[in-house]
Amino acid sequence: MTTERGPIECWLTDMDGVLVHEGHALPGAKEFLDRLVERRRRFLVLTNNSIFTPRDLAARLARGGLQVPEEAIFTSALATADFLSSQLPGGSAYVIGEAGLTTALYEAGYTLTDTDPDYVVLGETRTYSFEAITRAIRLVGNGARFIATNPDVTGPSNEGPLPATGSVAAMITAATGAKPYFVGKPNPMMFRSAMNRIEAHSESTIMVGDRMDTDVVAGIEAGLETVLVLSGSTAADEVSRFPFRPSRVLDSIADVIDLI
Repeated sequence: MTTERGPIECWLTDMDGVLVHEGHALPGAKEFLDRLVERRRRFLVLTNNSIFTPRDLAARLARGGLQVPEEAIFTSALATADFLSSQLPGGSAYVIGEAGLTTALYEAGYTLTDTDPDYVVLGETRTYSFEAITRAIRLVGNGARFIATNPDVTGPSNEGPLPATGSVAAMITAATGAKPYFVGKPNPMMFRSAMNRIEAHSESTIMVGDRMDTDVVAGIEAGLETVLVLSGSTAADEVSRFPFRPSRVLDSIADVIDLI
């Protein structure tokens, strides 16, 4: 694909609602990934989910019929680890989260501690502990800086919505007055961090997502071409309500293949 700014060499794509839905590959997802490999395009699959490591996610995608190497998966946990290691190399953090987040911080050289940490880092978890939240509130109150992987207030489950990182962050904010710095989408920093991983430039990178309020707005703010697919969160009749526009609106990832 060539745009007014030149040929598209690198691709960022959201995962849920674009490539998969409830663990199953969406039509065209396999062919889209195959075309990226065939054309030797650098790409990353992005997710705001900080629960899983890239290896976990690669295995989950494989079970759904999609082969994505773990080094091609970029999570809000990895973006958070990148951010913290650039801000304070070798720092310490009290972490509420799962293996995706603790592993990313550990591999970035961070010490995980509940004693006088530099940061309190909040990620998504399936078992929020009142004791852990209480500890976080006290540490933030004592001066630890407050970071959260992403602002999503709910997450999906088979039984209905679950409280997610943004909801628990709001509880800590209400108790301390401290607002977290959210690293994941819609913060364009996550996209810039992802582009650094694959040595991409904004002029030659495109973002494919299913949400206007995260994927598209962050892509625009990061200076990228953006494609909204209508197979996930944002419906066709909702697009015009937003004060910004994606570069293209397509029905699904199947319609993106010819752009590669």
